[in-house]
Amino acid sequence: MKRGSTLFLKIVLFLIGIPVLAFCILVVPNIAEFATELYPDMGLINYYVFAVFYATAIPFYFALYQSFQLLNYIDRNEAFSELSVEALKKIKYSAGIFSILYVIGMPLFYLVGEKDDAPGVILLGMILVFASMVIAVFAAVLEKLLKEAINIKSENDLTV
Repeated sequence: MKRGSTLFLKIVLFLIGIPVLAFCILVVPNIAEFATELYPDMGLINYYVFAVFYATAIPFYFALYQSFQLLNYIDRNEAFSELSVEALKKIKYSAGIFSILYVIGMPLFYLVGEKDDAPGVILLGMILVFASMVIAVFAAVLEKLLKEAINIKSENDLTV
């Protein structure tokens, strides 16, 4: 496979990471301030906002890095290797952790949606949870398929 055949996908991964970083730097402090204004009696709610959003950024960027590594394996003709299976396994775990962290953060979405009378905020939280679970399931299916393909390839190599 040509060395730069996955260049477009690598660029897309980079472009996915930029808005999330901008969101963490520019928008999360405003959300924390807004939550503090909505619930002034809950003094630590701004720390809760920071904890939820920044904690979920860690598995997100780890999954992006693993995706980048997977594309590198494809470039080096190592797509059907144990390294690729491990990268998919790490992506699966990252998506699961991402989902769990947003389940922990669901009360925040509920509080803001209830106080501001915006059910879309609650729906947004649910979409984040379910979308990351879909990614985790998809990565698990790909991991299993890749393991089977590696097994079939090794059996064929032994019979020839």
